[in-house]
Amino acid sequence: MPIKIQDSLPAQAVLENENIFVMTEYRAMHQDIRPLKVLILNLMPTKEVTETQLLRKLSNSPLQVNIELLQTASYTPTHVDSNHLDSFYTTFDKVKDQKFDGMIITGAPLEHVEYEDVAYWDELCTIMKWSEKHVHCTYYLCWGAYAAFYYFYGIRHSFYEEKLSGIYTHRVLKPTSPLFRGFDDIFHAPQSREIYVTADQIASVPQLELMADSDEAGVTIVKTEDSRKFFVTCHAEYDADTLAKEYYRDLERGLNPQIPRNYFPDDDPKNPPVVNWRSTGQLLYTNWLNYYVYQSTPYDVDSIGKD
Repeated sequence: MPIKIQDSLPAQAVLENENIFVMTEYRAMHQDIRPLKVLILNLMPTKEVTETQLLRKLSNSPLQVNIELLQTASYTPTHVDSNHLDSFYTTFDKVKDQKFDGMIITGAPLEHVEYEDVAYWDELCTIMKWSEKHVHCTYYLCWGAYAAFYYFYGIRHSFYEEKLSGIYTHRVLKPTSPLFRGFDDIFHAPQSREIYVTADQIASVPQLELMADSDEAGVTIVKTEDSRKFFVTCHAEYDADTLAKEYYRDLERGLNPQIPRNYFPDDDPKNPPVVNWRSTGQLLYTNWLNYYVYQSTPYDVDSIGKD
């Protein structure tokens, strides 16, 4: 949340130069408040787990946020109770005439499927195009980020020789960005993917800005220069046991997975993981919601996209 100070206080210029949001008494007295509207397109098969992880991060804020959960209409998932979808999820036709302050598009286990062969690709493209005029700021997560790179900029991913799985060290490249308010220069976050794009691919698109990377995990956080789209390849919202569940699931499938790196103490799956990314996850989602949604979205939500 912003801090409120007296009008013309000399510290105002210093704080604003450090990208710290301050609110004068005059602005505070004339500020209108309304709940934020955030739409979550949940493409993960384990919908209840994913929605809980995201809502945990979005809820730890003084902001009032109204969440709408969205599912695809062109594909019905088989790993979730249909009653849960009927009770808590809506479809695009029911929200397409609305405007939203923020939107999150999750990942999906589709890395080995060509984008055009994804069952709901046409619907996803429609939603991504729609978001440019109906959503103030969109957060693309993991496979959702790679799908958006491809759809908006024609960037194709490459494959690792083996799955990237574990807790990796990442660098903050833009330390003055409000997105990294409260971050250390180096932060830890889970990664779980088989694909990547390169920094050179990002640099080839003038609208894109590389915000964080990793020696081992590569491109991690990217945003557009207008701060309307964020692309995040790490899973800072993961629970302590998420990577462990993925590891044992792959073992049961006979995939012979590598032990997630830097995750189990002594690389022994018998040892429970020690979480060192929880604060990163909270800061990342809170800063995105605060500085790039709440602080910049128009008060009249219906005016989104009219510029």
